[in-house]
Amino acid sequence: MKNPPIRVLIADDHSLVRRGLAAIIDMEDATTVIGEAGDGAEAVAMWRQLRPDVVLMDLRMPHVDGLEAIRQIRAADPKAAIIVLTTYDHDEDVYAGLRAGAKAYLLKDVQPEELFQCIRVVHDGQAYVQSKIAAKLALRVQEEALTDREVQILGLLAEGKSNKAIGQTLCISESTVKSHVKSLFTKLDVTSRAEAIALAARRGLVKF
Repeated sequence: MKNPPIRVLIADDHSLVRRGLAAIIDMEDATTVIGEAGDGAEAVAMWRQLRPDVVLMDLRMPHVDGLEAIRQIRAADPKAAIIVLTTYDHDEDVYAGLRAGAKAYLLKDVQPEELFQCIRVVHDGQAYVQSKIAAKLALRVQEEALTDREVQILGLLAEGKSNKAIGQTLCISESTVKSHVKSLFTKLDVTSRAEAIALAARRGLVKF
């Protein structure tokens, strides 16, 4: 007896993306789209109403973003099968998506065959990470993690603040700021503020 199709909910704030994905997914007999949400709040509401087998979730959406939507859905059902499908491949975005509870992380340039494979794998209760994303994660594991304070200071450096101004903002001494900056440079393997900010932007640690 043939298995029923995997029921998919698409959450993306771009209607053309939703329609394109729906058209591709409905071409496959094993999958069918049962709903389309335009933001995170709508995604959570539709998930509660429709209880899809798999959710394709964008990260950047208005009102409630994808990360918060993932957290809310997973809080209601820890086994919910959610795939992040986004254009963002920054390390921090990947980690945030997986930490929030997504079972898989795909970029929107994924080929249809891999999308279908990912949907099947996640529906079966397994995790899936696109090969290019897995390579980034492997590199990230080899890098020293920044402390919360170092990430704070990195953000303030990106705003163009001096060590003195950073100290005043964080209520710490200028010498303490210099110590944190030195540690930052060592961990990021850079020699200047400009290099540190550029690398942090590539990794998604700071936003402009």
